[in-house]
Amino acid sequence: MDVTEIEQVRRFQRAVTERVGVLHDHFLGRDRPFGEARLLWEIGERGRDVRELRERLGLDSGYVSRLLRSLADDGLVTVEPHPGDRRVRTVRLTEAGRAERAVLDGRSDELAASLLEPLSGVQRARLVGAMAEVERLLTAATVALDVVDPDHPDAEHCLRAYFTELQERFETGFDPERSLLPDAGELRPPRGEFLVARLHGEPVGCAGLKLPAGAPAEIKRMWVAPRARGLGLGRRFLAELEARAARHGRELLRLDTNRALEAAIGLYHAYGFREVPAFNDEPYAHHWFEKRIAVP
Repeated sequence: MDVTEIEQVRRFQRAVTERVGVLHDHFLGRDRPFGEARLLWEIGERGRDVRELRERLGLDSGYVSRLLRSLADDGLVTVEPHPGDRRVRTVRLTEAGRAERAVLDGRSDELAASLLEPLSGVQRARLVGAMAEVERLLTAATVALDVVDPDHPDAEHCLRAYFTELQERFETGFDPERSLLPDAGELRPPRGEFLVARLHGEPVGCAGLKLPAGAPAEIKRMWVAPRARGLGLGRRFLAELEARAARHGRELLRLDTNRALEAAIGLYHAYGFREVPAFNDEPYAHHWFEKRIAVP
């Protein structure tokens, strides 16, 4: 990692925290610090499970409990067991909490306007564009890839969404029973691996790696949720699966795809895959790819 890049990130963090005012105990002129104000915003109009709040903000349970206790003492939130599962706690805004959130929203708009007002039109456009790019890249860095069992609920969620999208996009529709998709056992060690991508604890993508004995490794079931596209997650899946195939001693990585998936085809070409003759009888495939990989 380049030390100058690290220093630039730290300078950026200092500039933002100072200008936005998160260092003050009275954020936006109210009687609470930034942490409590952010929590009010995240709870929202419909409320949230406390576990979801922790995962969304990446905070430990003790700190979240202290913030919620302070907000509850001020009459801004209620924390109660979920009606369907008393082990789950749900937090909701009170009328006073909704009013406080509205005030914070208004003052946040004023703060944002004060950041833009001194700049020219060109400078504003540059700043807003740069902020959008930073947000996108920071979001990409937040995504975690984990190996899970193909029967894990997050894996099943992704696969259902994947099959639904294929049904809508393929000219002939999509029936999993007709496809050569591997069964769950082929994507469990030692015969394979299955990855799930999570953003703020929510599944946003998946990809499988088949490791058949005496044959090239294959990428299967790679999918990224529409809301997570543009974050480079497809390329990240490919890099991770290639590295795992190499660690298993495989020198060749294969995949097949349908002609309707044009963005995926472009990604495979850009990542170094070359198109080859068909190596299987997949009824939904029109293109077959492979890539030579370096074994460590």
